[in-house]
Amino acid sequence: MARRRQIYEGKAKILYEGPEPGTIIQYFKDDATAFNAQKKGTINGKGVINNRVSEYVFTRLSHIGVPTHFIRRLNMREQLVRQVEIVPIEVVVRNVAAGSICKRLGLEEGEPLPHTLIEYYYKDDALGDPLIAEEHIACFNWASNEEMQDISSMAIRINDFLCGMFAAIDIRLVDFKLEFGRLWDQDYSRIILADEISPDGCRLWDINTGEKLDKDRFRRDLGGEEEAYREVARRLGLLKDEDSGPGEVFDLSAHRGRLRSGKPTKKG
Repeated sequence: MARRRQIYEGKAKILYEGPEPGTIIQYFKDDATAFNAQKKGTINGKGVINNRVSEYVFTRLSHIGVPTHFIRRLNMREQLVRQVEIVPIEVVVRNVAAGSICKRLGLEEGEPLPHTLIEYYYKDDALGDPLIAEEHIACFNWASNEEMQDISSMAIRINDFLCGMFAAIDIRLVDFKLEFGRLWDQDYSRIILADEISPDGCRLWDINTGEKLDKDRFRRDLGGEEEAYREVARRLGLLKDEDSGPGEVFDLSAHRGRLRSGKPTKKG
């Protein structure tokens, strides 16, 4: 497919004009950022893995009736998606205390939350994506009450499904980020899931060892980022044997842990 006009470039993806009206080509980069792009680097092959994982997750979600912008994967780094008007809110679903909530509330990392918590952040890199309340959303008309009901109910449904999906491959879904968009049909719009779901926007911990299998390895200089991303894809069944060999061990012992394809090793 011929490369089309670039519409937007973000920290992890580039958006291009799609082949048909109402479509966009989403290109996944290897660039890695953290702390609102204060830390920058590269994780080799990250874009390829994120493209495959996001395709898999969005396809599974569509099977349970969650509307998404995903149409199809085009190649190793690109996928075709529906063009939507992004709601300027990042939705973070938390099951376990980790990341910023620990700093804000003095919680210990790994502490299970009393119940699933949904937080909202205003999408503005210049402001550092500040935490907001639903009252802010209503006051500034970022989303209607009906849209927020759709967003919150979809977030809970997605969380329930993903928790089970990852638990089946011995991964604990600690928290994750979602973005939603408005799909317009003349004067009518509906809310659908947009952006991506991948190790970039999820905290994924090995159930048996607690090993981090996500971008926290980059944030915290733990090393082994590429291996961790590939391990998530392997457990989801997205890597062929020839990609890394059957039974291959991802040795991260120098970085605090060890990952094994198939069933993860337990701490001795």
